[in-house]
Amino acid sequence: MSNQVSNATRWYSTREAVKAAVGLKGADYNSQIDSQIEAASEDVERLLASRGTPVSFIPITETHIYGPIPQNRPGRSDWAESENPWRYGGLTRNLQVDDLLAVTTIKIDEDQDGTFDESAIATTEYELLPRNSEPKRTISMTDYGTTYAWPARSRVQIVGRWGYSDDTKAAGALAEALDTSETGVDVTDASLIDVGDTILVDSEQMFVSERSTLTTGTTLNDTLTADENDVTVTLASGSAVKQGELILLDSEQMLVVAISGNNLTVKRGVDGSVLAAHSTGITVYALRTLTVVRGVNGTTAASHDTAAPIVKYVPPSDIQEYVTATAIAHIKQMESGWTGQISGGEGGVEVRMVDLFYLKRSIVEKYGRVTL
Repeated sequence: MSNQVSNATRWYSTREAVKAAVGLKGADYNSQIDSQIEAASEDVERLLASRGTPVSFIPITETHIYGPIPQNRPGRSDWAESENPWRYGGLTRNLQVDDLLAVTTIKIDEDQDGTFDESAIATTEYELLPRNSEPKRTISMTDYGTTYAWPARSRVQIVGRWGYSDDTKAAGALAEALDTSETGVDVTDASLIDVGDTILVDSEQMFVSERSTLTTGTTLNDTLTADENDVTVTLASGSAVKQGELILLDSEQMLVVAISGNNLTVKRGVDGSVLAAHSTGITVYALRTLTVVRGVNGTTAASHDTAAPIVKYVPPSDIQEYVTATAIAHIKQMESGWTGQISGGEGGVEVRMVDLFYLKRSIVEKYGRVTL
């Protein structure tokens, strides 16, 4: 049994990924996109939970309780583990658990009084299985008392980090120190973090709910015309921006495609912004201020130093694909009145929900399991 944390702040796609996939521009769709990503992410977790176990693709720190452990059955010592992995010599040796990444403590309520013993089971008394891969799905008792088994009729409390995987990738660093309550987080690189990402700073997870502009510390060192082919942007310092960032000059957004010295190659007028002329000396901004929810998924808000490294969680690619496709399909279906047809006439595009069905089925086959 788990006290699973709500996944309102645990998404498996991002706003930018959905917009890029179908060419949506501007802020008009943002709220709808966010709602659909949240719903699709919750759908994945509920779907897999209904097939045997709660599954999260971003780690959750929480407490799970199992039991009562089956009663000992003397006289059945002939049962081999290969015949029943839960039993050994008539005792329960292996405890099947939800997808587990790391254990903090394990405690046992042996007398069924609802209170778990103060002394935790030592790490030398159990083994997490499988040995060479994650997630762990079995805790095998190796040295508890004289029985090498879980006490019969007891309940087991496990505090740990739960989930299918905790894969991450580097995502820059903090550009400022943080206290325990600040929700506007300045970062060094806006190209690496999107709305919907869950980031990790030290031991604290944060959910990114919005992005806004922050000065890059440099200025435009030339003029620009209102021409989409005028794509070389000369700065006072090219090292102040990162390739892949969205920068803002006046009210026009530009995507930095390449950097050579102080010259940027950009894509003009992105995300629905309007092409405009720009004067030398104006400040260059980037989307480096993140609005975040602090201490999500069972972690605790804490203070962090300037330049603390940031990593972001990376769910499995097929999970990202399903959530992105589901969000897009629902948005487009609502536009069509659930007719499956987007835009009329010969140029109409059909939204095929049946493709999502097959993608969902493959996810169930890969990640779902039956509880023993």
